[in-house]
Amino acid sequence: MKQYWKFIWFIGVVVFLATGCSQKGIEGISAEDNPTHHYLTGMELIDDGKLSEAKTHFDRALLLAPDFAPALAGNALVAACTCESQEDGAHRSVDMEKALELIEKAEDEADGASQKFSIQVTAIRVYTHAKPKSWLQKAQDAYDTASVIKDVKVTDLPYYRGLEAADYFMGLAAFRAFQFRDAEDLLSKVTQAAPGRWHEPATVLFKKVHKIVRAIANYTLTDVAKHIAIKDEVVRADVAALLVDELRLDSLMAGRIPTPQKNKAEFIPADIITNPFKDEILTTLKWHLRGLEPQYDQTSQAYLFHSDAPVQRKELAFILEDLLIKITGEDKLSSTHFGQDRSPFPDVAPSAPWYNAVMNAVSRSLMEPELSGAFRPDDTADGAEMLLALMRLRNVMNIY
Repeated sequence: MKQYWKFIWFIGVVVFLATGCSQKGIEGISAEDNPTHHYLTGMELIDDGKLSEAKTHFDRALLLAPDFAPALAGNALVAACTCESQEDGAHRSVDMEKALELIEKAEDEADGASQKFSIQVTAIRVYTHAKPKSWLQKAQDAYDTASVIKDVKVTDLPYYRGLEAADYFMGLAAFRAFQFRDAEDLLSKVTQAAPGRWHEPATVLFKKVHKIVRAIANYTLTDVAKHIAIKDEVVRADVAALLVDELRLDSLMAGRIPTPQKNKAEFIPADIITNPFKDEILTTLKWHLRGLEPQYDQTSQAYLFHSDAPVQRKELAFILEDLLIKITGEDKLSSTHFGQDRSPFPDVAPSAPWYNAVMNAVSRSLMEPELSGAFRPDDTADGAEMLLALMRLRNVMNIY
């Protein structure tokens, strides 16, 4: 019996020593091989979309300091971003659970005001990407917690580098939850603060949100429109969906121009058969809108709609111009501005095929150039400007 208890004591000592040593972490092999450096590198890699490389750095930080809260939060964010991209439901659930467990552990291990603040901001991002049940409220709780933490030292925030990070990421969360007015308020705090790390991305997002807020001033968006509004680039199928759902294209055209024979599209392009917006695309094709015509595909040797092709701003101008012509019956709009010697846009020459359409879209306040005067004809239109253009068209034409 005595030997038995000696054995149990020996095992206990071994376990204790092993646990104690593991908590101390390993020694770094250079000055740069430290937890903070690996955490910062990992967060920047997440910004670049390199999730596996980011995890490698967070894991290294945790080998050096097993309870290093920022690295735990970093791995939580990696899991959340992975969860967001998962199409398989089972894999998504595993990644979500991992993300939530890691961010909770990071909150428990956070040491000092600055780390606690950093963890709460990362938590906002984790909930935004992973979208667990009641995710927006969880993000709001993290934001509220971050907002009341005192004595946060900006110098101890190697990645976030400013308290306005909380406003920016909560604004981004509200934007993705379609809470556009809340997003506008939060982002304005960042844009009005002294320029810092988050000033530029907040300004870009604020402009997009502001367009949406202006667009919905007198209208309630459909769910389809909300999802398209937050997109960084719209594709041809999105445009068709907005034209039918928000502009009510069929009723708008009926009575203004002759109804097509058989009241349907002349043919069904093969590439839209399984598209979720098939009906909207067919309705759009029925009215022969310039800029949304089927296009000949050399590979398949057939006319296709190309549903997933991004819509350039000059193409959006063509679509809007053709809507104006069809609604007003003023065919002369198609050539009003041709023959001009000078262009108000440094990147759109008067001889450009899209010059007239751009002039009509801008002069009717349906589209906007940059402050520099540039129109950016080859840039892809985003959801916010597409939505604003259609809502302004409704107002201009008194369409209700």
